[in-house]
Amino acid sequence: MNKEDAILFSGGAQGAEAEFGANAEKYGIEEVNFTFEGHTIVRNRGLRVLNHEELKNGDISLEYVSKLMNRRYTDNATIRKILQTIWYQINNGQEIFVIGEILEDKTVKGGTGWGAEFSKLCNKPLHVFDQKRNAWFTWQKTQWVERKKGDEPVIDQIHFAGTGTRFLAENGKKAVSELFARTFR
Repeated sequence: MNKEDAILFSGGAQGAEAEFGANAEKYGIEEVNFTFEGHTIVRNRGLRVLNHEELKNGDISLEYVSKLMNRRYTDNATIRKILQTIWYQINNGQEIFVIGEILEDKTVKGGTGWGAEFSKLCNKPLHVFDQKRNAWFTWQKTQWVERKKGDEPVIDQIHFAGTGTRFLAENGKKAVSELFARTFR
């Protein structure tokens, strides 16, 4: 892949998103970070502040998301806006990379989980680095398939999304770094 053509879509938040952004910058890859007025982020490179009308485009039923994710999302303005910005990340990415934890019900823990579920609904290639299991997993139709050592994912699409937990562990940080190194040698 020609790195000059690649674009990372993310959110610029602390943790996994900041790490994806730092690696994009290191490799000279364009970065777009979707956010909204008043949201605390740590990356300002490629900042794209969504206005209220644009946020509405990514609006979803919290009842639907709660049911899909087997957990309750409280209906407050900040949570709603975060989920709306995640919609933009996934909608713009042709391939999705997530750092987090896969739960027993096959969803990904936290708000990040909505991005993973939306990726599944859109039938986009989806890869999750599970920090607890210290391994990459790829979603294949109805299940997670663990990637073996030497068969970890690479970024195959020029428009890709990188998102995940705010609580990035050292192995998650390493997973992002190695993903970029494997792809953009």
